[in-house]
Formats: sequence, C-alpha cells, structure tokens
Amino acid sequence: MSEPDPSVTTSGELTGAECPYCGSTDTEREHPRGPSRCQSIHYCNECLQQFKKFE
Repeated sequence: MSEPDPSVTTSGELTGAECPYCGSTDTEREHPRGPSRCQSIHYCNECLQQFKKFE
C-alpha cells in the first residue's frame, strides 16, 4: 500500500477561514496546498475572491 501524496493532504481546516477581502467566514478550501507547504488556497462565497491562507 502506497503512502498518500503529501501535496494533497493537510491538517488545515476545510471551511471557515476568514476572507482577507471582506471578513466573511463563508469560505471553502479549494486546494490543500498553495505555492508553499504552509499555505492553502481558499475561495470566499461572499465576495467570490480566491485567497491564500497560511497554516
């Protein structure tokens, strides 16, 4: 059995990250990893902006 790909796993939360543009917590994590291992990419359902969150 192979190990999971570390680029698609994270211990970060899936929802509820605060949007830096509008302050909403109605957000979803689009991808567990951003440009570096300490970031994840989220999408705000309120202002429709994508943003990075530091883990």
